[in-house]
Amino acid sequence: MKCDPPLYRAAPPSLAVKPRLIRHLFVPPLIILLMIALGYVTYLYSEKNAIKALGENGQRQLELHARTVESEINKYNYLPSVLELESNVSDLLNNPTVELRSSVNDYLEGLNRRSRSRAIYVLDTTGRVLATSNWRDTDSYLGEDLSFRAYYQDAIRGLPGRFYGIGSTTGEPGYYLAHGLEEKGKIIGVAVIKVRLEALEERWQRARLEAFVSDENGIIILSSDPARRLKSVRPLTAEIKERLARSLQYYWWPLNELVPLERESIADGVEKLTFPANTSVDHEHTVVSYLAQTRELADTPWHLTLLTPLEDLRREAANQGMLVAVACALVAFLLIAWNERRKVISTRLAAREALEQANNELERRITDRTADLRASNERLKGQIRERRQAEETLRQAQDELIQAGKLAAIGQMSTSIAHELNQPLAALRTLSGNTVRFLERGALDTASANLRTINDLVDRMGRITASLRAFARRGEDKGQASLGKAVEAALQLLGARLDNASLALHQQIDDVELAIDQTRLEQILVNLIGNALDAMSAQPMPILWLEGDMLDGRYRLRVRDNGHGIDAEARKHLFEPFFTTKPGEQGLGLGLTLSASLAAAAGGTLNAEDPAEGGTMFVLVLPMVDRRAPSP
Repeated sequence: MKCDPPLYRAAPPSLAVKPRLIRHLFVPPLIILLMIALGYVTYLYSEKNAIKALGENGQRQLELHARTVESEINKYNYLPSVLELESNVSDLLNNPTVELRSSVNDYLEGLNRRSRSRAIYVLDTTGRVLATSNWRDTDSYLGEDLSFRAYYQDAIRGLPGRFYGIGSTTGEPGYYLAHGLEEKGKIIGVAVIKVRLEALEERWQRARLEAFVSDENGIIILSSDPARRLKSVRPLTAEIKERLARSLQYYWWPLNELVPLERESIADGVEKLTFPANTSVDHEHTVVSYLAQTRELADTPWHLTLLTPLEDLRREAANQGMLVAVACALVAFLLIAWNERRKVISTRLAAREALEQANNELERRITDRTADLRASNERLKGQIRERRQAEETLRQAQDELIQAGKLAAIGQMSTSIAHELNQPLAALRTLSGNTVRFLERGALDTASANLRTINDLVDRMGRITASLRAFARRGEDKGQASLGKAVEAALQLLGARLDNASLALHQQIDDVELAIDQTRLEQILVNLIGNALDAMSAQPMPILWLEGDMLDGRYRLRVRDNGHGIDAEARKHLFEPFFTTKPGEQGLGLGLTLSASLAAAAGGTLNAEDPAEGGTMFVLVLPMVDRRAPSP
């Protein structure tokens, strides 16, 4: 047989694979590098702009808080000079007597109370305290020699004394303002007021502001973080350490240096600082970065430093960098997809041209292959007929399966109704036979009672069928049931079996209202008690327990027997339809399935447990009626 030449030739595989392999090897790393580079550049740019905006806002905050600090430390400036107006103070300094000291002490005590300062006291020219507002306290300054204090030395020379330090008597930090008391142009003593500045720290802490104030020596005297207080922001020279030790300005405090892990100067008075922060439970150290802005305070050589955390700023910058990187990746993938689509379209156009050439060639060969095509057509027609027959057979099988499903559903419904009506019918047979005998005997009252019971059972059968119809409609209306009445009705319905079994019944339940239809609750109880009676049929001393308790708005009813129990394998399939451990003529295997479904439709549960005492226990949990809910 003669073979026809191919209609077109494909390109050599090596020429097509090589560029594709190069693209697959180098394009993804290039895209990843581009994503990382753009994300990092965006991060740096966003961080820079955010720091700039944060610095501008921080500058306003710094100015505001600096004025607050200046106002706080300057509002007592006038107070020491007020003592020049009190003649008793001048008299005490010129002629110290016990009466004058007592008078000045009382005056200073009242002035201190009205000004809300920490202490006010008067020193003579030798630096000894002659009178003080805290003269009543055990740690009074009275008689103390404070000539070594810098504020006294400045004030005795006629200069304003401004000093922050730790008291040598009480060990309590404070801000001291001293003023030289003059008489006829001569300084005869020094008036000192001590104030507490912790109110500033408390306001900072309430506002969650991180800031500190450092004095002329670089020692942090006020801080929102107590851990930074009395640490130096710069290295202390030996001369400064000696002077501080001599003046006891900070008593014997070690004055360690607050050394940042990283320090980067951005502008004059603006830095980026990184400090260690101990925040974890197992003491693993982390770091916290701040934008530190410093401003000198007016009228004092102190500096206020505002620390603004940069973690949120950097997190936002990182998010923007990630967004840009993801956007870059998305654009790159869109470009790659567009390029691949362009190549696909190009390939399709090339294939279309090749197909057109092949068409022309095939038209030329049609005349040579007509016989083969006819045979192929016949075979194809036969296959089409076979497929149509198969489709028809499949359609008939589907119709039969649908009809079988319908018949199964009807059978299951009929079986359920028969199972539910079986017990009332048995009771009707017993009561009707008894009624005939009572009528023959002339016991009309008993016969009338039996007829009323028969009437109640007929009504119950009607409620059972109505309940099954309601269950088929998913039971949207839960209704309301009395547990006591339901237990009474179930025991009455099973009265003959209970009498025949010589059963010992232990009943300990509450007469509560449950959120379930009355008939459905009775159906569940009849099924559970009936199953217990079946399980205890071979027990010489059968005992049935009905116990209940309330828990979180739900009621838990336990039905327990001392029968043979249920093995673990049977318990796995206990609530499956048509599964039963009874002989075929005694049960259909639908009672527990229907009971569990009725409990679930009411928002409750039904479970089986294996008690340690033996036997079987079913636990029925149902929601109680909420009496607090408003009536419709």
